[in-house]
Amino acid sequence: MEVILLEKVANLGGLGEKVSVKSGFGRNFLIPKGKAVFASPENVRLFEERRAELEQQAAEKLAAAAARKAQIEGLSDGVTITHKAGEEGRLFGSVGTADIARACSEAGVEIEKSEVRLPEGPFRVAGDYTVTLHLHSDADAALKVVIVGEE
Repeated sequence: MEVILLEKVANLGGLGEKVSVKSGFGRNFLIPKGKAVFASPENVRLFEERRAELEQQAAEKLAAAAARKAQIEGLSDGVTITHKAGEEGRLFGSVGTADIARACSEAGVEIEKSEVRLPEGPFRVAGDYTVTLHLHSDADAALKVVIVGEE
């Protein structure tokens, strides 16, 4: 299935590129999310008419992500999360994406839990960690997370 991308999609292409994707990916993800349109001659013509507007929107999203990245990097001490733990620092439960997003909101930086990347899963031991926040396809920020165990 041929589609025209309306925004940059990681590992696929940039704004305005005509790419070939599997039908299910196009029908179930790209088109419903507004990230692409079917590459018919009519849609190609409509895209070319809207190209400047879409490029401006993409630039605004990138600028907003860069501003949020600067705001996150302004948290020099990172965020601190207090969680119940045993004597050896093992947490009762775990600290996941929702906990990190909530701690950032309390620190004054709004992030979505879907932007928090934990490739090795939630944290189960108290300590200092560095978490990657995926704010935009071109903007990632590093956040220091300190997990303190309380008895």
